[in-house]
Amino acid sequence: MARAASGPTGGSAAEAGGGSRAKHKFVFVDGLLATLVSPRHGTTHDVLACWFGVDRSTITRAIGEVRPLLAQRGCTVAPGIRLGSLAEVIEHLGTDGRTGIIDGTEIRVRRPAAGRKDRDRFVSGKTKQNAVKAMVLTDTEGRVLFCSPVRPGSCADITQARQLDLVELLVDSPFLEILAAAGYQGMGAQSGGRVLTPPHRKFKKNSPAWYEERHEQQHKAHSSRRIRVEHGIAHLKNWRALARHLGRREHMSDIVQAVAALLSHQQTATLGHGLRA
Repeated sequence: MARAASGPTGGSAAEAGGGSRAKHKFVFVDGLLATLVSPRHGTTHDVLACWFGVDRSTITRAIGEVRPLLAQRGCTVAPGIRLGSLAEVIEHLGTDGRTGIIDGTEIRVRRPAAGRKDRDRFVSGKTKQNAVKAMVLTDTEGRVLFCSPVRPGSCADITQARQLDLVELLVDSPFLEILAAAGYQGMGAQSGGRVLTPPHRKFKKNSPAWYEERHEQQHKAHSSRRIRVEHGIAHLKNWRALARHLGRREHMSDIVQAVAALLSHQQTATLGHGLRA
């Protein structure tokens, strides 16, 4: 009689209607594949269970083990070199005086159940939808270097950056530029001019024509420099789970950081292949 195979969790893989024979030998590679397919295509655990011929609980358990491992890998900046924290990314950029670009991105999530005290915390002030927010940092080529854990959608971009100690990290680092959107205005003075944001509008109304023209030119010049972070975020959002997440909100930090790690590895490999060609 064939023995029941052990899955990624070390438990028995005998899943066939409570019988002693396993439908499928669910090994670690299968768990890794299920973990990749789920956020990439938004495939539910029930569907994955049908594909692999195991119970839904086996899929959930395997993804719960593999996903944190991917999230902890950090973002790849060169073959064999990964950065796992914001401090490491700032040090990496400051070594050669490189420019980084930051921006916040929102991911729609399910609304908390009625009666919960924190129900309104997830309502975004920008989109008026239930969401979580992550801060993304890329280089000038749009390669993802860092993606933060998520915060409720009501958290402002600048508040999230401060909670990540971005200002302190920049002040203690060699001089470098961090391009940011208007939502981060105020961090420039706090970081010694290291954070560059669009210029403030001095005239709220009845402004001279020459001022409007100059302000628009400066705004366009800044936007053209920081557009690469939008491209990086767009690549992240190609993963279905980051376009709209229908699962548990407490898993979002691991999901977004795992996707960022996988995407950065792909971008580095693609860039390296292009250089060799």
